[in-house]
Amino acid sequence: MPVLNRPEGQTAEDLTLNRRTLGALGGLLFSGYAVAALAQEAEPVVTDAAGLTAGTVTYPAPDGFALPAYVARPEGEGPFPVVIVASEIFGVHDYIRDVCRRLAKQGYAAIAPAFFNRVEDPAPLADMQRIMQIVSAAGYEQVMGDIAATLDWASQQLWANSDKVGITGFCWGGKVVWQACARFAAIDAGVAWYGRLAPAPDASPAQVSAGQPWPVDVAADLKAPVLGLYGGRDQGIPLASVEQMRQALARAGQTGSEIVVYDDAPHGFHADYRASYVAADAKDGWDRLTALFASKLKS
Repeated sequence: MPVLNRPEGQTAEDLTLNRRTLGALGGLLFSGYAVAALAQEAEPVVTDAAGLTAGTVTYPAPDGFALPAYVARPEGEGPFPVVIVASEIFGVHDYIRDVCRRLAKQGYAAIAPAFFNRVEDPAPLADMQRIMQIVSAAGYEQVMGDIAATLDWASQQLWANSDKVGITGFCWGGKVVWQACARFAAIDAGVAWYGRLAPAPDASPAQVSAGQPWPVDVAADLKAPVLGLYGGRDQGIPLASVEQMRQALARAGQTGSEIVVYDDAPHGFHADYRASYVAADAKDGWDRLTALFASKLKS
């Protein structure tokens, strides 16, 4: 994964919480939301686990690491279509777990691997510099290996229909969606929420190299349709790179993939625990996700 510069379209100072803010957040912090991005005025969506089986499991990654993952699925024998959930830079915290439960309520077995935990869980940290060190340690081959391990583990579960697999992800995880759909034939559909598509114009050679393969470079390799959901006011993902990706998809004949831009949305517009949340655009994007996954994973 890239050594990200302004990973969320914001500076570290934008995400730093002072003591007064931390105190005002109160119980939300202790309930497991990412400390570095939680807004004081946040009213996160909370999805209960009624009718679900949910909890954390571990399974072996290719490098021998016992990979933790949060899993939420409907109660019963299934088998249920599988959706892998790739987190933001803040790891598997309450927002990501809630996304898994939302998917489970729709009939999917949702699995969110903790890609960063080899180094440290970033969710409880307020130091953005340390968070970025943790994120930069999760290289492309490690992350793809963790996804391969997730696919393998799911294939061994009687409740999982490993012939029907989707993937969705947010910010850092949005880029992972594009990469995974280019790498794994087992994935049938992807939904990428504001993941970087190309290097920043001012990226250093080291940053360009660290971020490879960029989605614009693997458009022709996509083995499944990808729906990209982006904000027109995203300070970290220029609309020029969105257009670059659209052109790459068109050149590759990837007519099943598309990118939707919400003109007034910033980065992180689906993240209901953050100040960037835009309820209407988040709902529209989720409705589009629901439609794509229903067509590709439930047919």
